[in-house]
Amino acid sequence: MSIDQLDARLITLISEEAGISVVECARRLGVARATAQGRLDRLRRSGVIQSMAPHIDPTALGYPIRAFCSLLIHQSVGHQKVAEGLARIPELLDLHTATGDTDMTTSVVARSTQDLQRVLDLISHTPGVARVSSRLALGTHFEGRTLPLVQAAVE
Repeated sequence: MSIDQLDARLITLISEEAGISVVECARRLGVARATAQGRLDRLRRSGVIQSMAPHIDPTALGYPIRAFCSLLIHQSVGHQKVAEGLARIPELLDLHTATGDTDMTTSVVARSTQDLQRVLDLISHTPGVARVSSRLALGTHFEGRTLPLVQAAVE
């Protein structure tokens, strides 16, 4: 799907100000409320906007430790079965099937390094997981960065 500059401005506005009303979006963008609503509906239907959910900070919830894990799985079990098992672990923030020397990658959070060991044990005991390796994140420079893609899509 292609987007134009008005779509990009609308996406930027709702991304930067969660909970902003359609009426306020329309006012700031200088368009009719129906135009803003129609654009928003189209962006949702097309999948450009997948969620209006708030961004949750794991650190604020008491999970200051973040690690990135590489998983090797038993090929006979398959990615889908492993993913279903791993989905039961709330500390896993995402999960991706990958290429290269790993089968799946995930980022996890924990309350402490001891708690991280507990999470890694849960991962390694998931049926189909053969091996887990992890790397601690020492700092985050940015994440969930999609607004530059929005602007690049209209250029």
